[in-house]
Amino acid sequence: MNSKETQEQIIRNYQRDEQMMVLVFAQWCVNNDLNPKELYARAYPAQLENAELKQAIELTVPKEEAGEIADHTLLGVLSLFGNDDLAFVVTDEISKRKKG
Repeated sequence: MNSKETQEQIIRNYQRDEQMMVLVFAQWCVNNDLNPKELYARAYPAQLENAELKQAIELTVPKEEAGEIADHTLLGVLSLFGNDDLAFVVTDEISKRKKG
């Protein structure tokens, strides 16, 4: 594999992993009775139409059919991709849930 092919493979892997991160976020929202679009908009108001998020929402399942996604798992995945703004919004929601 030459350098260009290696770079393309790395980019494809990153994009696939990023899509998985968005799906984990969307499913966590569904599991916690939260609207993923709303939380995403709070974190990234300039990106209201996000194709990856829309696709991920379409792939979510009802919370009764989903496996549990621990809060720390989601926060770890968001951290891996540098989604600090989204992690902040998620942390805010987690603290609201724990107070209520």
